Amino acid sequence: MGFRNTRDRWGVIAQGFHWLLAVLVIGMVGLGLYMVELPLGVRMLELYALHKSVGVLVFALMALRLAWRLANPTPAPAGPMKAYERRLAGVVHALFYVVLLSLPITGWLMSSAANFSVSVFGLFTLPDLVTPDKGLEDTLKTAHLWLGWTLMGLFALHVAGAFKHHMMDGDDTLRRMVPGWRRRA
Repeated sequence: MGFRNTRDRWGVIAQGFHWLLAVLVIGMVGLGLYMVELPLGVRMLELYALHKSVGVLVFALMALRLAWRLANPTPAPAGPMKAYERRLAGVVHALFYVVLLSLPITGWLMSSAANFSVSVFGLFTLPDLVTPDKGLEDTLKTAHLWLGWTLMGLFALHVAGAFKHHMMDGDDTLRRMVPGWRRRA
């Protein structure tokens, strides 16, 4: 299998971005839901720091993924699709990019507005984007939360679409994104 996409299959690089980001994002959602329920303390602060660091990593990987996507052809649909299915798939994928780039930015802005630095795995600290402002912090917290819920909805649609193509349509949509899984004969 090649590194670049082909007309029929996603390449290794695109697959790697897809699955690495899927694991990181699922972990981030779980971590985010868990950490907000913790009482203020060292454990909560450690988890917030991890969440911020991984958020910066997700942003960087999404930027690289977007660049890779723009530089590589998108495989043709694996099977016949109705016009509304093509539009829905395009909208869901575009919203994934928007949300997965917006979540880290709103998190960084929210941290800046709360007067908390964003340290990336203890290696370096990002500059604050805004001055401390409680009202802005609250607005950004709401935006970050809604983006997170939107991400979960997009994830559900994405998984449902993949399984619909695999189970109902019997096409190779899912197979061509899974490393090592070959096309049907």
